[in-house]
Amino acid sequence: MAKTKEFKAEVQQLLKLMIHSLYSNRDIFLRELVANAADAIDKARFESLTTPALAREWQIRLAVDKEAKTLVVSDNGIGMTEEEVIDNIGTIAKSGTKAFLKMLEENKDNKEPLPELIGQFGVGFYSAFMVASSVEIVTKKAGTELPAVKWSSNGEGNYKLEVGERDDQGTTITLHLKDDAAQYLDSWKIGEIVRRYSDFIAYPIILPEKKVNEDKTETVEDKVLNSQKAIWLRKPSEITDEEYKSFYSHLSHLGGDYLKTIHITAEGTSEFQALLFLPKEAPFNLLMPEIQKKGLQLYVRRVFITDECKELIPDYLRFVSGVVDSSDLPLNVSREILQENVQLRRIEKAVVSRVLSELKKMQENERDAYAGFFREFGRTLKEGIHTDYANAEKLKDLVMYESMNTESGKMITLAEYVTAMPESQKDIYFITGEKRESVAASPALEYFKSQGYDVLFMTDPIDDWIMQQMFQYRQKNFKSVVKGDFEVDGAEELLKEAKEKFAKLLEFLKTTLGDSVSEVRFSARLTDSPCCLIVEGNALSPHLERLFKAMHQEIPQSKRILELNPKHPLVEALFKAYTADENAPELKSYAKVLFDQSLLTEGSPLPDPAAFAKELTQLLLRSLGGGKSDDSSAK
Repeated sequence: MAKTKEFKAEVQQLLKLMIHSLYSNRDIFLRELVANAADAIDKARFESLTTPALAREWQIRLAVDKEAKTLVVSDNGIGMTEEEVIDNIGTIAKSGTKAFLKMLEENKDNKEPLPELIGQFGVGFYSAFMVASSVEIVTKKAGTELPAVKWSSNGEGNYKLEVGERDDQGTTITLHLKDDAAQYLDSWKIGEIVRRYSDFIAYPIILPEKKVNEDKTETVEDKVLNSQKAIWLRKPSEITDEEYKSFYSHLSHLGGDYLKTIHITAEGTSEFQALLFLPKEAPFNLLMPEIQKKGLQLYVRRVFITDECKELIPDYLRFVSGVVDSSDLPLNVSREILQENVQLRRIEKAVVSRVLSELKKMQENERDAYAGFFREFGRTLKEGIHTDYANAEKLKDLVMYESMNTESGKMITLAEYVTAMPESQKDIYFITGEKRESVAASPALEYFKSQGYDVLFMTDPIDDWIMQQMFQYRQKNFKSVVKGDFEVDGAEELLKEAKEKFAKLLEFLKTTLGDSVSEVRFSARLTDSPCCLIVEGNALSPHLERLFKAMHQEIPQSKRILELNPKHPLVEALFKAYTADENAPELKSYAKVLFDQSLLTEGSPLPDPAAFAKELTQLLLRSLGGGKSDDSSAK
């Protein structure tokens, strides 16, 4: 008995966009359906290693019927149960769907990008509705006695489920083509699309072809449309750009272009071949691990094992896509064995070493390309400094930052920073924050600027976390300009005199500000500004504290050290006002404004913006002679 079900709201929205929008390159639908068929065979082939009864002469079959205006894509892969059909076709339960719909909306006036976006978000099947007025699926799950399932829909809000007719395992998709999609009934067009997008598929893609014999009779012969060559086993010189691009699209489901290819042929203790791709642009889910596919495809002597082998590459290199074909692993290897296999550890070590080596070469020889790559993937690459101790030094060589002495947008390496250090500079100085504009305005930079030192601007949210592990580089210590004590040669006498002269003022400020600060002191860190806030050595930086609060994390309220510039006229003026009348109520207003001003310059929010505005208004009135506050006697 047939059952009719409603599509989820997001699917309906997606189908509406697919059906009622026209795109200049609709050929992509066939690539997606063929790729899905190949994936289904991959799964069945893997299962057949332990269940030989599932093995078949693997193939993908295409068929066209010009009279019925149908195109059929069929495979003998893993197939689906009714529940799997509902999960995979009736709903889109992946978080990427909303992101895909948002990008569709943003690109509604630009028709070209859509085909490249389809695969990226895991909605490839729905591209069939760009060319079909209705679609039918008949599928039978491999290794079960369950009846076949038939799914059908015209994409207008609901779909029908009923028992289907199919003797063997696999899936058949029938597309009833729209009138404006008649070109997909031509064999030459089908062959062109397959050769362009799917030539590397490991299974024969077959299209029956009519042949006129010498006696004028017609026969039908199966024609294999793809070469089925394992691209990773071929010499780089024999692979065209189009083949690379097609294979990259299949592996990554990103479409678009890649930045660089890496071929690896390893012999000796570990024999394997690999083809890896470095992408140009970060996918939408790079920082969403719960919905991101990780790992490389693993083959054993050209037999597919898994398309998500996390053991082949560490998480901080998750942007790398590719395939590894091993000659050493047993053919019946299980996913459980993979997790503990020593041979995989050797392959991973070799893969990581080669990727980092290629990145270093790019940094040295193709600086602009590497800078663009690092802006996209630097955040994930830095994770390795914290997690991959063996390669931490190599990763330090690869990281780049903007700095106080570079123009906006230009990044330098740590090696370049150290090389440019004056002889008098002993440490590598850095400051963390949300963006260049905010950190560049910090008063904590003033002394370094006066000495000709440079300060690294670390504006990536992950930098604070990474710096907990990045203690040294080339025997130079890292030091935050907003943390801990700061010593300047020759400044001891000045600070000592200031502390003695303004002792009562310091005590007053500490008492007035109370728990807001842990200490009030003088420092040689400042040359132009009257004050700044400093963090104790082991405390969270202001930037990291703000990040935790933005994520609604419960963290203890940290106390800053208020540092004063002993040579600033504001300090002298405040001292004179205090000396004249230490009980003057406006003195407390001065202290609070001074503290709030310091919070603003470090980029932190004010505890009470309204109170700050009121205090500032009263100070302006006194300064301009426009009146007096209600609780003070301005002099």
